Amino acid sequence: MPETASHADLHEQLGVVIDPELLVVALTHRSYAYEHPGTLHNERFEFLGDSILGQAVTVMLFRRFPELDEGGLAKRRASLVSTVALAEIARRIDLGAHIRLGRGEELTGGDDKSSILADAVEAVIGACFLAQGPDEATALVLRLIDPFMDDPDRFGIALDPKTALQERSVALGLGGPTYRVTGSGPDHARVFSAEVLLAGEVRGTGDGSSKKTAEMAAARAAFTALGAGN
Repeated sequence: MPETASHADLHEQLGVVIDPELLVVALTHRSYAYEHPGTLHNERFEFLGDSILGQAVTVMLFRRFPELDEGGLAKRRASLVSTVALAEIARRIDLGAHIRLGRGEELTGGDDKSSILADAVEAVIGACFLAQGPDEATALVLRLIDPFMDDPDRFGIALDPKTALQERSVALGLGGPTYRVTGSGPDHARVFSAEVLLAGEVRGTGDGSSKKTAEMAAARAAFTALGAGN
């Protein structure tokens, strides 16, 4: 069955084997569950994983950066657990290809929406905790965030991508960025999509559960594009 094979690939990316039934729940968006009554979705796992993620990152930062005060630690933690950072993690391990989505989300590119990807990362962490216990879940968190630790600039960019983009675009003579934001979906599940324009040209897009997170995701995409020389 393709799903089994894909989960084997995902287990390899994660570096841990998670019970298949738990993993399926972690990868099931509520839009899929809505179209398939009786199907469990990942929001409870996401709630659990969010707590585990926060604790694991907090303890790691406390031990790794003894020179930082409370404010410095809080800023770094915020960047590492942000929607932008978690979505980047999800894209790195191709998590979107494994998420079960409703028809509407599939048609609108839900497998690459930052909010959906970030939530799925947290849900997978929650599933790992349930399947393997706290030590393995913490180890998973640390593996997932490790690439960020090798690039100190990621902290500032992930935490405040709009400011980072503003500074870079001005330095390149493109002027300040402007944003266009649209919303879709019912009030209880609103999703916002943002475009960021530089010199009148769209240079990045992003989405999120609020206008702010959508703009941040778009700014991060534009910042990365500028860094790549696009």
